[in-house]
Amino acid sequence: MTSLTIGDPSLLGATVTDEGINFALYSAHADAVELCVFDESGDQQIGEWFLPECRDDIWSGFLPGGTAGTCYAYRVHGPYSPGSGHRFNPSKLLLDPYARVLHGTVREDPALYSYDRDRDGRVLESRNTLDSAPYVPRGVAVNSLGVAAAGPGHNWKNSAIYELHLKGFTQRHAGIPEAERGKILGLANDKIICYLKSLGITAVELLPIQAFISESFLAERGLSNYWGYNTLSWFALHTAYAGSAPRAEFRHLVEQLHEAGLEVILDVVYNHSCEGSELGPTLSLRGIDNPTYYRLEHGAPARYVNDTGCGNTLALDNWAVRRLVRDSLRYWAQEFGVDGFRFDLATTLGRSAHGFDSCSALISQLERDPVLKRCKFIAEPWDVGPGGYQLGGFPRGFSEWNDRYRDSLRRFWRGDEGEIAELATRIHGSSDVFESRDRLPWASTNFVCSHDGFTLRDLVSYSHPHNHANGEQNRDGHRENYSDNCGMEGPTDDARVDQIRRQRERALIATLLLSQGVPMLLAGAELGHTQLGNNNAYCQDNATSWIDWDNEDQDLQKFTCSVMAFRHSQPLLGADCYRHATPNSDGQSLRWFAPEGGIMEPSDWASTSRRCVGCLLTQHETDDAPASSLLILLNSQRESLVFALPQALQWHRRIDTAEAPWMFDNESSRSESFMAGQSVQVLESDGALAA
Repeated sequence: MTSLTIGDPSLLGATVTDEGINFALYSAHADAVELCVFDESGDQQIGEWFLPECRDDIWSGFLPGGTAGTCYAYRVHGPYSPGSGHRFNPSKLLLDPYARVLHGTVREDPALYSYDRDRDGRVLESRNTLDSAPYVPRGVAVNSLGVAAAGPGHNWKNSAIYELHLKGFTQRHAGIPEAERGKILGLANDKIICYLKSLGITAVELLPIQAFISESFLAERGLSNYWGYNTLSWFALHTAYAGSAPRAEFRHLVEQLHEAGLEVILDVVYNHSCEGSELGPTLSLRGIDNPTYYRLEHGAPARYVNDTGCGNTLALDNWAVRRLVRDSLRYWAQEFGVDGFRFDLATTLGRSAHGFDSCSALISQLERDPVLKRCKFIAEPWDVGPGGYQLGGFPRGFSEWNDRYRDSLRRFWRGDEGEIAELATRIHGSSDVFESRDRLPWASTNFVCSHDGFTLRDLVSYSHPHNHANGEQNRDGHRENYSDNCGMEGPTDDARVDQIRRQRERALIATLLLSQGVPMLLAGAELGHTQLGNNNAYCQDNATSWIDWDNEDQDLQKFTCSVMAFRHSQPLLGADCYRHATPNSDGQSLRWFAPEGGIMEPSDWASTSRRCVGCLLTQHETDDAPASSLLILLNSQRESLVFALPQALQWHRRIDTAEAPWMFDNESSRSESFMAGQSVQVLESDGALAA
């Protein structure tokens, strides 16, 4: 049998060369690392060797004659002492965290767990010696794909993001071959690419596509993890989304989207792993080096710090774990051409034992990395740990999901009192959050709905969550959604209720696309997608979550495309700096008007009964730009009103969410505007009011 020779510890993972395969694994506390190699089926073990060298806590070895396609995994030897933080167990076959491709899946079995239980189910101190090999995947050594071509590189100020689930977007699309539905190739289908391009978006943000597994408690309910925020491998694609050549398929998808002018942003989970709490399975990091990869409770290292709410928290203050994250991100950016990353529970990226630090080693390294610095970074700026809410707390290179924007728009269009001042601040790009920290308007990723919560159709159709299918007695999901059923809970045949709902949907979409900052649209919002009131469909891998293309709302889809096109046609809507009443160096200003006419006064802002306001965006004449103005009017009250327009200009109606066809090209000039209740209007002028 071939023996391992000395390897290169700088090449973590399995690196295929012309002479063989280099294996390297980081473990600071192991006594020995055993490499297990399997045949092409992944079932029959054909070799096992101890890695011959450990240098700087990296165990390495070289397998002469090894070729691409080799299946492998590890058994790591060391102390099993949970009270000291160590959970080594060589009876558990472990996945290389750097594995690029997976063979097989995780199958639930008692052998996955490192601890024993007594007859009453209590956890014992003894080590479970059942062999987990039949129930876990292997890594597959593969050749490098080489460096992918760069994407379109859209400027942040011109960006518009479309958040979608790779499977759910195409699973029910009749125009795609059945074998490709719900797969990478399905999303790469020409029909889908054309549709995405027609929306006017600039980027597709994919929910997690890195390999993940379902939690055991979901399997017990006959459910599965649909969203994918339960990562098994940070380098491998989720096998259920791919065919026989997963990496080639995904690279093809990225190339197709790039050719259509669309960037690709991946939703990534570097805050926790699928191994869960101390009662979870041993699949990879836990058995490789538990105290290195996970944050353990001070004084009680048998338990995990749970700042993520998912059972464990990656120890991102450890250099080896930071390297794992950076290497993973570089891999997706270099070999596939991915353009950006949305970081789930991003506060964890900056956590140490002392709390959150926006200048943490990892965040700073990401911004300086020569490969990653071209990428877009989007933070979900919270986790559930102490001080976890950090909206506005990330550095200049990040945009951030803005939940304050989401909640403000929902309350305003629901008709809540006293929302005018808050709404204006959010439409302005949340300057109160970002401008004082030397950030720009694109730091705010604006959204009304995301994968987590009600869809847009459900937001206006349900006042309460209906999550019974999740098996948690309807106790899960967000409790305060600022939703409103418009008079009747759920589906209705009442034409009046339906009209109110459709009008509110158009008002919400228009406000989103007319605000300063980066708009993010949830896939299916423009189609009227409903989850029948489920606002936490993370475990609904079925028709509840999949887009129903047979019942698409074509009117809403056309409206959304038209407003998106209008946004891209108007430089005043793509802000690369904050505008205020006094013109900036580019000659641009922003002022607020009351419906009675004139600038909003402090007493107007303080009024709790006001539900209508006008936002005037002005390009004052400069050597580089002619004078022009946009007036955005928002009326959330149910009653109609007349809005007195600034008299010094001639105004032309361009958008009216209350009157079909909603977009107007040749509307005559007007000095006042009749506004229906629950509506948005946009008026345009080729002049400018005096500053």
